Amino acid sequence: MNLLRVLTILIGLPMIASAAEPSWPDLKDTLYGDEVLSPAGPKIVIDAPYRTENDARARISASVLAPTGTLLESVTLILDDNPMPVSAVFKLKNPLPTFFFDVTMRVNGPTPVHVVAKGVDGRLIVADTFVKTSGLGACSAPPGSDPAEALATLGNITIGISDIQRTASLHTPLSSNHSKVSANQSLMKDRRLDLGISHPSHSGMQMDQISLLFIPMRYVEIIEVDLDGQGFVEVTGSISLSENPEVSLSVPSYTGSVDVTMTDTSGTVTKANKSLTGF
Repeated sequence: MNLLRVLTILIGLPMIASAAEPSWPDLKDTLYGDEVLSPAGPKIVIDAPYRTENDARARISASVLAPTGTLLESVTLILDDNPMPVSAVFKLKNPLPTFFFDVTMRVNGPTPVHVVAKGVDGRLIVADTFVKTSGLGACSAPPGSDPAEALATLGNITIGISDIQRTASLHTPLSSNHSKVSANQSLMKDRRLDLGISHPSHSGMQMDQISLLFIPMRYVEIIEVDLDGQGFVEVTGSISLSENPEVSLSVPSYTGSVDVTMTDTSGTVTKANKSLTGF
């Protein structure tokens, strides 16, 4: 089943799994069926907090190296016990040997986190970690911004460029581990594209504090990023994206211009572009 079609199906799965009944086996079966997911080892390095400081705005990132002998087709971020577990899907327009992402997420409660990378040959590799929270139920927490202001600025996009801050396990090559060396050499050629999107990212589980009615679901559905006039990546979002989400991606260091198109679940489309010459 196509990952993009199961996003809303999965919202019906249990929100919080017990320690005795982890949700990953069911998720894996629903998303990938009989496909084999091989342990990624050092090819995927996830950077996530041991415990979130702010459940509604937790940064989760990963550095990904393609399975040996192939290139990356897509990378998927899964927060197992979130109401919508498939939290972000990065579909690469042109296959790449490495990829990096950093996103601000709602983490609804303590949850395993999985990152699955798919090669163009269909092979899948997976890595996981666990994130603890303060137990505030971020997906149902009241919006943090004024509703009128949120609507007035909805869809505004800021674009920046910076250096990638690599995790030690990737930027400290080990001579005995060729995959880490390869990941380091490739990532050294990339820069970090930083996108800030003004959007309330309503989960459908939040209550208006005045009317006491539930606020209709409305979140960033698709982010399309073009570099130098060519398609680069399509990001499929979910209610797991934080309010006013920040999305960072690795891009080639020679990139001269970037165009971003945001589409939300209500059909609102906004665009932004920036010349990166001089950065």
